[in-house]
Amino acid sequence: MTDYYVNLSSQILIAAVFALSLNLLVGHAGLTSLGHAAYLGVAAYATAWLMLHTGIGHGLAAIGALAITTAMAGLYGVIALRASGLGFLMITLALGQILWGLAFRWVSMTGGDNGIAGLTRPSPFGIDLASPMAFYYFTLVFFAFATSCIALFARSPFGACVRGARDQPRRMSALGHNVWMIRWITFVLAGFWGAVSGLLYVYYHKFISPHALSLTSSAEVLLMVIAGGAGTLLGPIAGAGIVVILKNVVSAYIERWTMLLGFVFVLIVMFVPDGLVPGLARLWRRIRYP
Repeated sequence: MTDYYVNLSSQILIAAVFALSLNLLVGHAGLTSLGHAAYLGVAAYATAWLMLHTGIGHGLAAIGALAITTAMAGLYGVIALRASGLGFLMITLALGQILWGLAFRWVSMTGGDNGIAGLTRPSPFGIDLASPMAFYYFTLVFFAFATSCIALFARSPFGACVRGARDQPRRMSALGHNVWMIRWITFVLAGFWGAVSGLLYVYYHKFISPHALSLTSSAEVLLMVIAGGAGTLLGPIAGAGIVVILKNVVSAYIERWTMLLGFVFVLIVMFVPDGLVPGLARLWRRIRYP
């Protein structure tokens, strides 16, 4: 396997972790966000700034970045969860755009449009991650860990409460559950896993710019979740693969690849509105048990 395909696989795994984090909100909590790129971007900027300006190592910088981003998710959750539905969507969009604007304008902190370059990858247990294959296995470990944790969360009693708060919030309140707190905890967890994907993102690129915080990034990850199948485990992973492949492979042959991406999304919505993975699973059941 050439380095190109190894790097492409690493990008898919990073995008999959990012999509799985958003799926906690969209699929399980029923809260559609258009500002989820904020957590990836802030975590990436935080670890880059901590390493370059304080001189601390990768480990402490990563812990600090995760702590900062998770705390930010907690604060954003308090603000965003004052509304639901379209109001929640617009608040998350506004908060994400605020951070995107800061990344452009706060040049002394973020480097502005030029971003922050000159970063290095960590060396866990003395393992050099400079080669594409070594970094792929590093990413694969974190992908497997994130997927396992999110799967356990979804199958846990608390995960059932999250889905209950999504489907029957009044009934859950009548049963004595704090619906707002359930949603807030889910919001913070989504921000945490978004931050993990941000660390992997900045380690892979060794560079971070305001584009990581843009509306385009938030829309792309939302597309991954919806196209693959919100509320499922494999759906966001499949959606991440589709979007990353179209973005990196198809764009080399088709200039207006975004039009093709939109066309693929329209086909998915028309023929498998609940997502590609649930749709294929339903088709397989029909073939197997006619």
